[in-house]
Amino acid sequence: MQVFAKGLAVLAAAATLAGAGAARADITVGFSGVLSGPQAALGQDQYDGLMLGIEQLGGSLGGQKAVVLREDDQLKPDVGAQIVQKFIERDKVDAVVGLGFSNVLMAELRRIKDSGVVAISTNAGPAPIAGRMCLPNLFVLGWQNDSMSEAMGQYVKDQGYRRAYLMSSNYQAGKDKLAGFKRFYGAEPADEIYTQLGQLDYSAEISRMSAASPDALFVFYTGGVGVNFVRQLRQAGLMEKLPFFSESLIDSNTLAALKEQAVGAIYGTPWATTLDNPKNRKFVETFQAKYGRLPSEYAAAGYDAAFLLDEAVRKLDGKLGDSKALAAAVKTAGATFPSVRGKFAFNTNNMPVQNFYAYQVVKEAGGIGVKQLATVFTDHKDAYAADCKMK
Repeated sequence: MQVFAKGLAVLAAAATLAGAGAARADITVGFSGVLSGPQAALGQDQYDGLMLGIEQLGGSLGGQKAVVLREDDQLKPDVGAQIVQKFIERDKVDAVVGLGFSNVLMAELRRIKDSGVVAISTNAGPAPIAGRMCLPNLFVLGWQNDSMSEAMGQYVKDQGYRRAYLMSSNYQAGKDKLAGFKRFYGAEPADEIYTQLGQLDYSAEISRMSAASPDALFVFYTGGVGVNFVRQLRQAGLMEKLPFFSESLIDSNTLAALKEQAVGAIYGTPWATTLDNPKNRKFVETFQAKYGRLPSEYAAAGYDAAFLLDEAVRKLDGKLGDSKALAAAVKTAGATFPSVRGKFAFNTNNMPVQNFYAYQVVKEAGGIGVKQLATVFTDHKDAYAADCKMK
C-alpha cells in the first residue's frame, strides 16, 4: 500500500534520533498528517515543529531515546485510520501525534479509543470529541475547532459589524468554525455558505457574496485553498472594500505566498511569531534558522507536543508501557510544560484552555508582518466540556 511505502526514509530518520546501535527506541511516536496535496504545508509544519522540539531535547523524550515514524494520511479518512491501526498494532507506538484534519481524526477515533494509546492532535479539535465522544487518552494540543472562530465572532461584534457574511469548506471543522463564530457574534449573518472541501475556484461564490452587500466577511479556508480564495477576492476588488476576517487562513506559509495581497486581513489565533515570551522567541529563531522559513501555528503545536511528551514521560520516571499512566501524566503536564503560548492547560475534556488574540496583516519596512490588535479571550474554554462524561 502507498501509505506504508516510506520504510527506508522512516528507518533512516529513526536511526538518527535513536542513536547508533539502538535496535528500538525507548519511546516510539507515530506522526500522521497530510503531507501531500494543497494542504501539505500544514502537516509538514506540525512534523517539523515536533522534530525540532525533539532535537532540542537531545533526541529524547523524558530522557528516553526517541524514534518518530512518519506517515502521510493524504487527507483521506480511510488512509488515516489505516495508519493509526498500523502504528498501534504493528509499530507498538507509545503515542500518536498529528492526526490530520477533523474528518480524518473522526475516522481514527475508534482505534484510538479501543487501544488506549495516548493520542495528541496538533491540528483538529472537532466538536464531537470535545463533548460526548471525548476520550481520556485523546488530547487536543492545538485548539478546539470552534475557538478561533469564537474569538473572531466576538471581535467582529465588538467592531460593530452586524451583517457579516460567512463562508467555509463543507466538512466537520468548517461547520464547527461557523458555529463558533455565530455563538459569539450574536446576530443573524447576512448568509452562511459551505463550499466543497478542497475547492479552488470561488468566483461564483464571491459574486454571490458581493451581491448580498454584507458589511464584513468571515471565512475558514486553509493552506493553498486559502491562498486561492484571497487572491480571487482581491482580483474582484473586495479586499480593499470589505472588512476581511478569518481563522487558520493567515500563517507563515500563506503569507509567504500572498505577500502584500494579504495586507489588511484580520484573523484569530492562540499563537503568533510575535508573542513575547522566552520559549516562543527561541522557537521562532531556531525554527527559522533550521528550516529557512517562519513557523506557523501548526508548527508551534507540533513543537509544543515534544515538550508536553517530554514532561509527561519525566513524571513517570521514564517507565513506559502503561497507557493509562501516560495519559494521566500528559493531562497533568498540560498545565506545567513550557508552551510557546505561555499559559496553557487541558480542560476536563482534554481540550485547551488558552488565550486568543486578534491579529492583522500589515506593511512593514522591507515587507509585511503582523500586529496584535486585541486579546479577545483570556483562559478561554470551549463550549462542549459539560457534554464530556469522561470515563
